[in-house]
Amino acid sequence: MPNEHLSFVKEALASKIPRDRISAALREAGWPEDEIKSSLEAYAEVDFPIPVPRRRPYLSAREAFVYLVLFLCLYLSAWSFGALLFDLINRALPDVLRQYGSGNDNALQLSISMLVVSFPIFLWLSSLTGRWVSRDSEKRSSKVRKWLTYITLFIAAGIIIGDLITLFYNLLGGELTARFFLKVLVVLLIAGLIFGYYLWDLKQEEKD
Repeated sequence: MPNEHLSFVKEALASKIPRDRISAALREAGWPEDEIKSSLEAYAEVDFPIPVPRRRPYLSAREAFVYLVLFLCLYLSAWSFGALLFDLINRALPDVLRQYGSGNDNALQLSISMLVVSFPIFLWLSSLTGRWVSRDSEKRSSKVRKWLTYITLFIAAGIIIGDLITLFYNLLGGELTARFFLKVLVVLLIAGLIFGYYLWDLKQEEKD
């Protein structure tokens, strides 16, 4: 039965058994710490004859929409900023074997346009969701927010690993140019900032 630990916790609290003894019993029975913690947090610590369940956060369609658009704008901002820096590097350190024409001008215009539109929307939605959390700390436990955060961490970690592999591959092959190194650094910086911020955000959530 998937919720048997919740039923156990409810009956144990109703019998006035201390929470530390309940968690110790579940731990000895092999339950993981996160499930023990969540099952105990499901009931409020109030003086009442029977266990009082906490209000569970409700995920509205509006909240899911906001978080989806927020992370979409994050990805677009990161991609366009990286593409913009790549283009500036190409112009500062041109490849003599390649000719830059109007196509590169169009790419630069596209990167700037995407960044000008997506980044302010990302900042605004981040401010909006920040106000939601400040008014109701349970908003931090939004399932959509958590899933998108972990997906973002996974993508950022994959980019960082791939970027470092590419760097060492070219380094060992003796093909490490200043132009290539700057591009690797750009990718590492953008992905590293995103990974570091959302990892810090998850740690803040655990503290709260």
